[in-house]
Amino acid sequence: MKMVISVVQDQDANSLIESLLEAGFRATKLASTGGFLREGNTTLMIGVEEERLEEVLGIIRDKCHTRKQLVTPMTAVNTFIPRPIEVSVGGATIFVLNVEQFEHI
Repeated sequence: MKMVISVVQDQDANSLIESLLEAGFRATKLASTGGFLREGNTTLMIGVEEERLEEVLGIIRDKCHTRKQLVTPMTAVNTFIPRPIEVSVGGATIFVLNVEQFEHI
């Protein structure tokens, strides 16, 4: 068994969770905050049998896309840079871990 931990942008989370449920996967949703942009993210923990791992990864790839966003970053002294800059946001950060034991009570 594997544990997939996927950090996704909030605006991709609902569509991703819906697709995972339709395919028969369960996911635990955790609210999280990104470090660079300090914006809300969603972290999903998904337990999956090894033979269905690629199916889960495919759903995540299908639902989580990168996009461009304008942000006004803060400098090291907490002042705003006067012009927004364009950054890539979205997509997913995925960790796949081995699970020694799993119980659903």
